[in-house]
Amino acid sequence: MATLKTPDGTLHYELRGQGPLVVLFAAPMNAGAFETLADLLATDHTVLTTDPRGIRRSVLDDPEQDSTPALRGRDLALLLAEVDAGPAIVFGSSGGAVSVLALAQDHPEGVRAVIAHEPPHYTRLPDRDKLDARMEDMVATYAAGDTRTAWAIFMENANIHLPEGALEHMFPAERDPQDLADERYAFLHMMRGTVRFEPDVAALRDGPVRVLIGLGEDSAGELCDRASRELAAALGTEPTMFPGGHVAWTEDAEGFAVRLREVLRGL
Repeated sequence: MATLKTPDGTLHYELRGQGPLVVLFAAPMNAGAFETLADLLATDHTVLTTDPRGIRRSVLDDPEQDSTPALRGRDLALLLAEVDAGPAIVFGSSGGAVSVLALAQDHPEGVRAVIAHEPPHYTRLPDRDKLDARMEDMVATYAAGDTRTAWAIFMENANIHLPEGALEHMFPAERDPQDLADERYAFLHMMRGTVRFEPDVAALRDGPVRVLIGLGEDSAGELCDRASRELAAALGTEPTMFPGGHVAWTEDAEGFAVRLREVLRGL
């Protein structure tokens, strides 16, 4: 574990293993979400994980500063320069997916390829105005203190259908203060910039970094399924399929690692 001072804060990051450099990055999820997958890959890779800015151990000088894909992409570029372990393959999931796209188009140096797994941006979708209005309602609802309804709107926008009563189980009577702080930061300072990310298709398609758009086999019909397929088509490629759904790498790390290794070998 180590830290890196940046122009506007301090990043917490972790390195494990030896071999070609692979970065695992998500947002708003912290580095701990990748622990099992990182350990599996570290048998023959150097694996870099990090808490995204404003989350957990990556603190900002101004804790109310918004987090955008461009800023998170810059953070990743600073970490790659600090680690200096050769050209990296960077896997980003969810908000991390749009972050690695920003990395590829803005800071391609030191990056061999990026795998953007289920980017949740909707700026290229035909119903973006409706999605954006719901997103604003969600943020306002959370800011007003109605956490459960805000999460319900989030799931509706993402077109994720939870089992009956699942939302209730997400909110135990006592919640960890750090979890609450991370949730607040994600809703109030991260989600807008993430879903409103506008990829530079020409830079991603024609630039020096190979770009793969990852998609979960169980995500059919969800917002990230639509966004991923649209962006892959714009780039002139097909989605790279992975087992499971949006956060499969947390639910079945071993199965996900098998498929990710196959993809890494092709890069």
